[in-house]
Amino acid sequence: MAVEYTTVDYRFDLEAFFPLRVFERITDIRVNQPEVIDQQAATRKRRERLTHDGKLTILAADHPARGVTNIGKDATIMGNRHEYLGRILRVLMTTTFDGFMSTPDMIDELLILDYMVQQNGGPSFLDNKVLIGCMQRGGVINVEGEIEDRFTAYTADSIARFRLDGGKMLLRFVPEDERTLVTMDYCAKAITDLNRYNLSSFVEPMRMIRADGKWSMKNNADDLIRLAGIASGLGDSSRNMWLKLPYSADYGRVALATTMPIILLGGPSNEDPRSTFEDFATGIASGSNVRGAMVGRNISFPGTDDPAAVAQALDDIVRKGISADEALEATMVYRDKHMDALTQYIART
Repeated sequence: MAVEYTTVDYRFDLEAFFPLRVFERITDIRVNQPEVIDQQAATRKRRERLTHDGKLTILAADHPARGVTNIGKDATIMGNRHEYLGRILRVLMTTTFDGFMSTPDMIDELLILDYMVQQNGGPSFLDNKVLIGCMQRGGVINVEGEIEDRFTAYTADSIARFRLDGGKMLLRFVPEDERTLVTMDYCAKAITDLNRYNLSSFVEPMRMIRADGKWSMKNNADDLIRLAGIASGLGDSSRNMWLKLPYSADYGRVALATTMPIILLGGPSNEDPRSTFEDFATGIASGSNVRGAMVGRNISFPGTDDPAAVAQALDDIVRKGISADEALEATMVYRDKHMDALTQYIART
């Protein structure tokens, strides 16, 4: 019997978890104490190894840096940094998610918030988290030539300097557009540079098609098998490489295309976790090398639900192998847990 998942009479209260006044203090520190960012990065406790148990769950939040701000019919919701950052903080502070992937501005903001918590006697919420730096956001949406995804954010040098744990890159594959080959070259060099520091690379190859003036993913097993082979061969060594691939039907064939650990991506938000849980539960069970999730909008903006509840349920799929129906039940149980995780240390006023 299918679980009757519902958000009727429930709406996550962002302001209760992350008051606007707390958000506004970030700018004060940016202006008056910018050195806090470097100090926090230098003292953050890092894991000895990327994963404790062979699995990874990473929250992704690099979309605004490519000009992507919409969720459903709301064209700019991810452009509201209070809203976006609060939802990210909710997941990182109150769930067992392993870590976070984003651009320098957002990781800097988390370092500032971590400083604020510690200054008020709280523990670091970034210690032993996996922090992945997004290296490229130059393929700005709807700009002519966006398929050539230029590297405009972190470099391997800066990822090492800020003591992050790896770098993420995107390879949008369009056979009829030679700019695909240019982006491949950028990615290969970035992987080689990361390897010099023994840092992990997360490579996201996507087969893209253009219709009605927009680029969208073409997800099928045959294309993903080819892309897995292409991406696996980039750089001077694959020793630190993870492949970030979308789910598709017949995913067992995709898993057999590589020995790389595969981490599933989420794609555009459905504003409802049901289909996300179904895809991820099936994908995780498709092969022993499917090791986790790097998902953004489907966690951060799951309709009116609590991002932490959806994140924790997804983590349970990855680590405990629960079913999609069990994850829906868990989501409704996990809602509103530890809503004072931030405000117990940082006053609202």
